[in-house]
Amino acid sequence: MLPCLAWPWLWTKSARRGYRDAVRAEVPQAVTAPRQFDEPRLASRPARRLALVLVLALGTLLTSAGAAMAAPVGTADQAAGRPGGGGGGGGGGGSKARGYDISWPQCDGAYPSNPAFGIVGVNRGIVFSENPCLASQLVWAGGAAGEVYVNTGNPGPAVSSFWPTGQTTPRFCDPAAPDSADCAYDYGWNAAAHSFDVVLGAYAELNLTASPTATTWWLDVETSNSWREDDLSLNVAALQGQVDYLLSVGVTRLGFYSTTVQWGEITGRTTAFEDYPSWGAGAPSERVAKSHCQSTPGFTGGRLAMVQYPWAGFDADLRC
Repeated sequence: MLPCLAWPWLWTKSARRGYRDAVRAEVPQAVTAPRQFDEPRLASRPARRLALVLVLALGTLLTSAGAAMAAPVGTADQAAGRPGGGGGGGGGGGSKARGYDISWPQCDGAYPSNPAFGIVGVNRGIVFSENPCLASQLVWAGGAAGEVYVNTGNPGPAVSSFWPTGQTTPRFCDPAAPDSADCAYDYGWNAAAHSFDVVLGAYAELNLTASPTATTWWLDVETSNSWREDDLSLNVAALQGQVDYLLSVGVTRLGFYSTTVQWGEITGRTTAFEDYPSWGAGAPSERVAKSHCQSTPGFTGGRLAMVQYPWAGFDADLRC
């Protein structure tokens, strides 16, 4: 049983951040979609705060049942960014003990202090977009040592202004039948190519001589982005396109960020990516994250490599 990683709407980047302003990079003006496919679902700050309170309360009830699921986050020391329960603190200095992931929502604020490692979002919440402060966040993450994560999605030809209709490589997207696995694959391939170019630009801006292929790349798979609900195999094809592009340019360290439930809703629990590690969202505290590392399998079918949890107002990450 996965009491935390199974919650699809809790403790994910998109659900816990202020998504989004008026950017609509993927939905053409002339199209009226039944849902905002390429726009992350909006949640007000008061609503998110209320959800946060409810989550912590529910987490307390769930975790009190077993010794492995001890007290949830929310102590005075944690709120102040000071260490608690072992390890250094994010925001309070101290020894390096926690990794963190940040992205465009943190552009106008402080970054977590003294990270053990850093992971930076390349996009601004959706595919074919850019994190406006990617370069400065890469500096925070240690330059070329910083890991990156990229958004994923598959809105389909009816709503996407980036759909590869007529594209001939790496696969032929037949204009007579654009709603196909080959076209979805090309869409994913192109999305990864765009994200890779964005990172190349940031490396050039920072005069980094290393190649971004040398770092770890994570594919962010969440229900808040655009996905086909009628044919999940098309979503798998789009993800395969992203994976294959990154492999084609030389990336060797690659994994997926999601939750067990979201992975199932989007991919039908495919095991096509079981060779790649999982970065799980959903743990309400560091102790629960440690418990997941010991007992929870990766949603891809492979190993669980890392678990995300909240710490002092940031997303902290524990390597398993």
